[in-house]
Amino acid sequence: MEQELKKIQTHAREAIRNTADIDLLEQIRVKYVGRKGALTAILRRLKDLPLDGRKKIGDEANRLAQEIERLISEKHRELDATARETILQKERLDVTRPGARAERGHMHPVTKMLAEIERIFHSMGFETTDGPEVETDFYNFQALNMPPGHPARSMWDTFWLRQDEKQKTKDERNRLLLRTHISPVQVRYMETHNPPIRIIVPGRSYRYEATDASHDFQFEYIEGLVVDKNISVANFKAIMIDFFSRLFKKQVTVRLRPSYFPFTEPSFEIDVSCAICNGKGCSMCKRTGWLELAGAGMVHPNVFKAAGYNPKNVQGFAFGIGFSRLVSMRYNIPDIRLLNSGDLRFLKQF
Repeated sequence: MEQELKKIQTHAREAIRNTADIDLLEQIRVKYVGRKGALTAILRRLKDLPLDGRKKIGDEANRLAQEIERLISEKHRELDATARETILQKERLDVTRPGARAERGHMHPVTKMLAEIERIFHSMGFETTDGPEVETDFYNFQALNMPPGHPARSMWDTFWLRQDEKQKTKDERNRLLLRTHISPVQVRYMETHNPPIRIIVPGRSYRYEATDASHDFQFEYIEGLVVDKNISVANFKAIMIDFFSRLFKKQVTVRLRPSYFPFTEPSFEIDVSCAICNGKGCSMCKRTGWLELAGAGMVHPNVFKAAGYNPKNVQGFAFGIGFSRLVSMRYNIPDIRLLNSGDLRFLKQF
C-alpha cells in the first residue's frame, strides 16, 4: 500500500500542477479524495492490515489527502486569479478615450412650426383645444350648415369608415368618417362652453384625393374661433396682421378676398404679402406678390344654433390655416409629402 500511496502522490501532484481548468481541478479532487476516490479505497482496506500497519498506512493516507486538498485549493485560487485578470484585460476601459455619443433626436419641422404658432396665439389670449379625428356626419357636416344632400359636401372628398351590422344606423347623423377639416371641434367646444371664446385647434385633416408635391391625403391644419357679443371682421384682420407679422418676423399686409364656405357668412380667403420678396413678386408667390395662406369668415347663424347658441346674442369669426405650407416656405421644402415620409435622411436636415 505504501507504493500505491507514492504513486497516488506523484500522479496527483503532476495532475494538479499541469491543469489549467477549474472544472478539471474538481475532477482531480473527486478522483483522489472523493467518496469513491483512490485514497478512500485505500482507507477502506485498512481493516485487513495488522494494527501497526493500519496505523502507519492510515496516517500516511490522511496526510496525503490533506496535501492533495491543499494543493487543489492553492491551484484553484491561482486559476481564479488568472481568470479574473483575463476578464479585466478584456473589459479594460481607457477612461481618457472620448465616449461614443448616443444619437439624439430632435423636433420635427412641423412640430417646431406648430409650437411657434401656438406661442403667438397664446400671447394673444387664445387657448389650445383638440377633438377626435374620427368624426360623425353630424359634427363634420350637418352642424356646419351642410345637411344631407347639400351641394357643398362635394367640396370635400371624404374617407367614410366601414361599419359592421351592429354599428349601422338609419340615423345619418352618426355615420363615421375621418374628419375633412377641424371645424367640428369648434362646434363641440361651443356645446360645452359659454362665450367669450378664443381658441385654436391644431391637428390633422384627411381628404380622399391624389397626392403630389403640393397635396397629401393628410395634412396639418390649425383652426381658430373667436366668439363674443361684438366681434367684427376688423377684429379678425387685426389678429391676422399681428399673427403673420410675428410669424414671418417682419411687417406684412393682409388682404381679404370674397370666397364661399357653408359655415361662415361672409367668407373670405386670406392673402398675405409675400415675406420672401416683400410683395415684389417671386416664384414662391407666382409673381403676384401675395400668398394665399388661410380661409376664414364670420360664423354662420346656423352653426351657432347647432351648438346651442342664440345667434342674436353672439357673433364671431373662424379661420383655418394649413401650416404644412408654412413649413414648406420656412424650410424651402419642394415636396409636401416629405413631411410625413418618416425618412431620416430628410428629417436629419432640421
